[in-house]
Amino acid sequence: MNTTLHALQPLRYTDVLSQGVEHAHGGAPESLTVMGLSPPGCTLLSAIDMKKKLKKQDYKLLYAYGRPFSPFYSFIMGIRAALYQRKVFKVERLSVPVISIGNLTMGGTGKTPVVIYLAKMLGRDFRPAVISRGYGGQAGKKVNIVSDGREILLNPPVAADEACLVAENTDVAVLTGSDRALAARHAVEHLDVNLVLLDDGFQHMRLHRDINLVLFKEATFLGNNRVFPGGDMREPLKALERADAFVITSVVDRQKAGALKKALRRRFPGIPVFLSEYQPVGVVDRNGSVIPAEKVKKMMFWAFCGLAHPDSFKHSLANYGLSAAGFTPFKDHQSYSNRKIKRLVSKAQKAGADALLTTEKDLVKLRNFKTALPIMALRMEVRMPEEFCRFIKDSLEKL
Repeated sequence: MNTTLHALQPLRYTDVLSQGVEHAHGGAPESLTVMGLSPPGCTLLSAIDMKKKLKKQDYKLLYAYGRPFSPFYSFIMGIRAALYQRKVFKVERLSVPVISIGNLTMGGTGKTPVVIYLAKMLGRDFRPAVISRGYGGQAGKKVNIVSDGREILLNPPVAADEACLVAENTDVAVLTGSDRALAARHAVEHLDVNLVLLDDGFQHMRLHRDINLVLFKEATFLGNNRVFPGGDMREPLKALERADAFVITSVVDRQKAGALKKALRRRFPGIPVFLSEYQPVGVVDRNGSVIPAEKVKKMMFWAFCGLAHPDSFKHSLANYGLSAAGFTPFKDHQSYSNRKIKRLVSKAQKAGADALLTTEKDLVKLRNFKTALPIMALRMEVRMPEEFCRFIKDSLEKL
């Protein structure tokens, strides 16, 4: 049976899940160590970091050559998870609830927008803090306070782009650090926090979580249904048994999303599945001011972005009715230089564009650049069903 998954063939997703295929092996935690141990010199390169540094054709080649090693990697990851679950490896428990927002696959699944959504929703009744690893930021302390909930204290490139985006769009504390248990404990003890949102935390099992959310992007789902180094998955499918709920994000095709939802329910009965949308709601300038819709609809843009899945940004532009003279994709967490921006401006001017248009995640890194054309960003918002909000609140009340 051919179990390779493809974004345009959702029935293969359902076949894999319903039949419980267990050959999908391997997966990378955010800091891989052999059997969960990290004696001096034994820490391995993070698989996620490595994939982000590779071009698309390069990691496809990596997957092709890495496929024979996936069973070994899967075995290691399974042992690691079992040792954490049986408390052989220390699991730190905080005095406040912890909600983890993570995924099984590498690459973007819309975690940051969901984190922002939860921070706003729960900020009405709690004092949340968002804890993330801070990938792409230069801050090297064990605990880096991007925002204390009242004031933004770190900006790019010192702070990671996603952490800055959360800080700018919420009124909650945002901290980064490779030891997220330490960062979370600091938030609780020093910033009067009574709830922690753990960004990209599904594989970070050293910190106990009370609610474990796993996200899948509708367009990519499980990738090629194989795990690192043979594919996109960080862990084998069995790891999803740790989840408390699944969220299928950026839903465009309701029929396909419905098929994925049905397959997840059949493979993992008892774990609720929610569908979410990611919709454009406006265009903002570098100061975050909303530009009137009637004005932007008449403008011609040169679009660019640094995302794991740049095509989703192109789709959002078309969905909002914006015109683009051209489009330049960059790698995820792209660092921008004056030279790169000047090249973009030059392309835009030659094409007759009125402005550059990017994502809010990219815009946080571009505020101090002086450009001949204005730089704007498409503002997006997550739309969640009421059932999801009720699930989160009910789960917290039961703690």
